Amino acid sequence: MDAAFTAEQDGIRRTLREILGKRCGPDEVKAAVRTAAGHDRELWQQLSRQLGLPGIAVAEEYGGVGCTPADLALACEETGRVLLPSPLLATAALCAPLIAALGTETQRSALLPPLASGGLTAALAVPGPVLATALALTGEDATGQWSGGGRAGGIQARPDASGDGWRLYGEAAQVLDGHSAPLLLVPAHTGGFARSRTLLFLVREDAPGLVRSRQAVLDETRPQARIQLRDVPAELLGDPGEEEWGADVPAALAATGRTASAVLAAEAVGAADQALARTVEYVRQREQFGRAIGSFQAVKHRLADLYVQVQAARSAAYYAAWDPEQGGLALAQALEALRMTAGEAIQLHGGIGFTWEHDAHLYFKRAASDELLFGPVHRLRAHAADRAGLFAPAPAPAPASGTTSASASGAAPASGSASGSASAAPTAAAPAASPPAHEKVAV
Repeated sequence: MDAAFTAEQDGIRRTLREILGKRCGPDEVKAAVRTAAGHDRELWQQLSRQLGLPGIAVAEEYGGVGCTPADLALACEETGRVLLPSPLLATAALCAPLIAALGTETQRSALLPPLASGGLTAALAVPGPVLATALALTGEDATGQWSGGGRAGGIQARPDASGDGWRLYGEAAQVLDGHSAPLLLVPAHTGGFARSRTLLFLVREDAPGLVRSRQAVLDETRPQARIQLRDVPAELLGDPGEEEWGADVPAALAATGRTASAVLAAEAVGAADQALARTVEYVRQREQFGRAIGSFQAVKHRLADLYVQVQAARSAAYYAAWDPEQGGLALAQALEALRMTAGEAIQLHGGIGFTWEHDAHLYFKRAASDELLFGPVHRLRAHAADRAGLFAPAPAPAPASGTTSASASGAAPASGSASGSASAAPTAAAPAASPPAHEKVAV
């Protein structure tokens, strides 16, 4: 395995860092999140035209760059460094892979080119706070019960009365960029209990009965919306002529979740690295008792621990970009590193670190928000351990080979109190039964 970056990857990283360094200062980020779209549209178009950012991992035949998800992860490390508010995650990491995996040739040809060029953005509208479950990051649910399960709640789908389409009704909250994306990908439950399954549908922004409202969230750089579907017409993503519709939807969502977790891990590493760099710069300048606080040994130790944690998270994120199967563990380590680094940044900045005017709180909010959406960390690690079989029960112990002489001969104990008490007492010929052995568990 050659872990060195190619010249093209270094060029993308260098160009992206240069553009974002000029256009994404703390003031520009705060101004962008307060717009109606929740991001800087002009900057988004610049990144799309110059770098093809939303189409990095889209095949060239559909207008993309034709790179791998690893290149998208490297780009997201730079966007995470400046906490860039953009539809990149929702469009390129969540929706485009689903359309490529499940869509018909007509749907791919119609949707992927505008998505790759940045002219169209999309959002994945998963009902309720179950995005991590739907993407198989914190648990497996191949039956798709998170989409409604035939019960009240979630999003339900039924065939149109004309037989030429579908109608959706229900609600989805915490939808990333759901208030501004012209295209929504909506997983919905259909078939009742007899043929219960989860399908994926396309909903346009001008569909009658669609109501979208932006939510007030902890991290404004991750804008979210509440989606209400009131008998909304929708188009099935995939071939409606298949015998078992939507049989691969949970598997496609899980595959998308593995790639997205690697992208998210790289993004969190970029944010943690920048938070640490700004903290190091501050402690070099801030003086106390006539000397810079960075010269105190206690501060040096705290910063050294953070550096080691960030570098370990970066190694895990790069490995996950090469092998997305390890994305869950890499995401857990990256989110933990970001949370610890952001918390220490606020502490080492002293009183100004917790003020609204300073940008240290933005990194702390990103860490908390990502854990709420894609975690928490302990569940990410627990699911990865379950998939690896680390806590599988040990095989049952083999039965003992030896038997007592009485049981071997089949003779009954002698009658009478004396003989009964003798048979009850342990003897050399018939030793007392040992207590059962404790069950061994692999750890």
